[in-house]
Amino acid sequence: MRSKIGAGIAGGLTAGVVFGAMMTMMTAPTPDGGEMPMMAMVAQVVRSESLLVGWIYHLFNSAVIGAICGWALGGAATGYGKGLLWGLLYGVLWWVLGGQILMPLFLGMPAFASLTMPEMRMVAMGSLVGHLVYGAILGLVFAGLRQSAGAPAPATAR
Repeated sequence: MRSKIGAGIAGGLTAGVVFGAMMTMMTAPTPDGGEMPMMAMVAQVVRSESLLVGWIYHLFNSAVIGAICGWALGGAATGYGKGLLWGLLYGVLWWVLGGQILMPLFLGMPAFASLTMPEMRMVAMGSLVGHLVYGAILGLVFAGLRQSAGAPAPATAR
């Protein structure tokens, strides 16, 4: 795929499906002592309790985040190794920005709540693993699509 943004969207959606499946299976504690799927918590960001709404919102974000990656980092991810490395770093960035700052704020909690609340620390670690998986898949799919399209290789210094 010649377009860096298009390859980023495709990589983001592919990674988003895998991360979304993980979030559907993972649970988070509720204030009343129960548990809920993390994907239901994602739905609450847009004031819904529906898993379907959570999936739609999650995949929308996955596509946008993938597009941003393609636009911002596309020239750096010139092969599978670099795609994986940049993808993992990008996953950590979004774990901090999305999982530790934005999502808690949208849910009425303080930033980094999942790290400061003992009952939520396992959720934070599950979220970190999910974001790393997302980033790895995004980076690998992006690199593969760009290589298969014959994207120009970066110039090397002699």
